[in-house]
Amino acid sequence: MRRFVQLALELEQTVRTNRKVSALSSYFQEVDAHDGAWAVRLLTGQRPKKLGASQNLRKLVHEHIGLPDWLMEACRSAVGDSSETWALLFPSKSKTCELSLAQTIKQYVLPLGHLDESGQRACILEALDQLSASEKQVYFKIIRGGFRMGVKKALVVKGLAAASGLEEAVLAHRLMGGLDATPEAFQHLVHPESSEEHALRAYPFFLAPPLDGEAHQLGDRKEWAAEWKWDGIRMQLVRRNGVELWTRGEEPISGQFPELVRAAQALPEGTVLDGELLLWSEGHPKSFAELQTRLHRAPSPQTQFDLFETTIPIMMVYDLLESDGIDRREESWEHRRSRLEEVLRNIECDHFHLSDILDGSWDALAEQRDGARAKQTEGLMLKHCQSIYGRGRSSGRAGWFKWKLDPYTVDCVLIGAQTGSGRRADLYTDYTFAVWQDDSPDAELVTFAKAYSGLTQKEIERLDRWIRANTISQRGPFRQVKPMLVFELGFEGLRRSPRHKSGIAVRFPRILRWREDKPAQEADRVTALEVLLEPESSC
Repeated sequence: MRRFVQLALELEQTVRTNRKVSALSSYFQEVDAHDGAWAVRLLTGQRPKKLGASQNLRKLVHEHIGLPDWLMEACRSAVGDSSETWALLFPSKSKTCELSLAQTIKQYVLPLGHLDESGQRACILEALDQLSASEKQVYFKIIRGGFRMGVKKALVVKGLAAASGLEEAVLAHRLMGGLDATPEAFQHLVHPESSEEHALRAYPFFLAPPLDGEAHQLGDRKEWAAEWKWDGIRMQLVRRNGVELWTRGEEPISGQFPELVRAAQALPEGTVLDGELLLWSEGHPKSFAELQTRLHRAPSPQTQFDLFETTIPIMMVYDLLESDGIDRREESWEHRRSRLEEVLRNIECDHFHLSDILDGSWDALAEQRDGARAKQTEGLMLKHCQSIYGRGRSSGRAGWFKWKLDPYTVDCVLIGAQTGSGRRADLYTDYTFAVWQDDSPDAELVTFAKAYSGLTQKEIERLDRWIRANTISQRGPFRQVKPMLVFELGFEGLRRSPRHKSGIAVRFPRILRWREDKPAQEADRVTALEVLLEPESSC
């Protein structure tokens, strides 16, 4: 347990990726396989489930600390994390638990799901009697299910790769569907790669930066190909002695889209395609939100009809990376495109759509781009005809560019905020915004979005002081403020949502600027948002 707590503290105390990877690598090299398995599970979100002890834990801790609720909440606001606050305030003895991580979970975590309230309290108190303050903090996080130490699954994969010498794609594939909490599972995870696994690996994705300026600045239009930029999930399909679907984040998703896996059997052996995963209906893509309902779910008797038999996943194919088992990435885009057309010509399948190449001058393309939302795309992709399929993000004239539409914008009123976490635990950085319900004189503000990015550090500090001075009520960490300040928010899309008071939810909201030139009364109305609703969502 002591070594895992040390790792957790190291991960919390730095924002530098290379230091986190180094800490993870050292840990996985040092610990036994059983602790390694549990560490991977916890760090990738596979916490023990159905413990039923979270509320019991809170009551128990508050009773033993003995502070009034308002003071406990003030402490939590100052620290920024409930588990850390409890660990700092809970009486601790100057000793360290000698149990391993796996032993601690076996004795003091897993049994909680089978005990009544009194049994849970006895088990938790016995554990706390053996733990130091830092160990209590980790123990609290495991029980509460809020185990976030500033790492994502991709970072854990990087740490495992550094420790084992395996490539990240191999480890990502092995972690598909989670990891059992056994020594054998961890040993298999870090075992050398087999030839069968190697056959199903994807290539590194080639990414495009935003176009900075006007498209005609790129030069001769004939040297550039233009395609629609579809709003789905970037994906590679690997067809080598089997089929695997990989996202740009190196996550294998074959289990969620078995129709595409079956359809890919018709492709020639030794084929790798690059494209966009979409849900398709009557010649149009469904919303990204509907696609997400499929992304993290596998077919089962309960979901088979309503989810998997009523949606049609397709791959909008952009590029050919491999054919006849030969890597084609160093060939020019126009040669790869010609080969791609040949590969798909004889495939009679509704699950593969070849991306259209758009005609016209730069001005004509600009007009088509302006109508991208009606086609439910994000804009255009521009690819130099002589460009190779590189690694990472392209640059220079012989690369790729995404020519996206400008984001939707709306002027909103700040109505509340709460403190951030970690280094921002003492600043109000998570903001709640609203728009006016209608144009009537007595119109109310209705919640529209939450955002926390877009302001400079100076603006954050200045706004924090204003929030503290203009609070009209407080509920836990949330402060309701006087509705006076207006901010311009940008977002990628919006749809109807009964969960929001405005009836509308937005995608990827971010603060564009602080509108100090505008009074709250001039902020936008719900009617202005309804005009922007996605066509599919408005029906």
